[in-house]
Amino acid sequence: MKKLLGLVLCMALAAPFSVFAVGAIAVDDEVGDTEPGYGIATGYDTKEEAKKAALKNCRNEGNENCKVSVWFEGCGAYASSKKYSGAGWGKSKRIAEAKALETCGSPNCKIQASECDE
Repeated sequence: MKKLLGLVLCMALAAPFSVFAVGAIAVDDEVGDTEPGYGIATGYDTKEEAKKAALKNCRNEGNENCKVSVWFEGCGAYASSKKYSGAGWGKSKRIAEAKALETCGSPNCKIQASECDE
């Protein structure tokens, strides 16, 4: 019994401590919009499932031109200004938001949506 318990414990320690599910953010953002519509989905097994759910959530909010901006394992973010947009992902919300602002390409960009799937 002790050997079996030791084996189970070793296997548990060998497994990753943090396994993320998949999430996505879909956005309806036209040039000139100041506050785009969006939908977020988290907790899915595959990126396809997360993207499909994010699109559905975006459309359920009354948005017509939704497109998936980012899918992520961990955290994702979307930033935009009137003319620019960017998306980012990472192990933390802070990292995802920083990447989204960096890829946005304008100092006027602000975070519109961010989420972590832990």
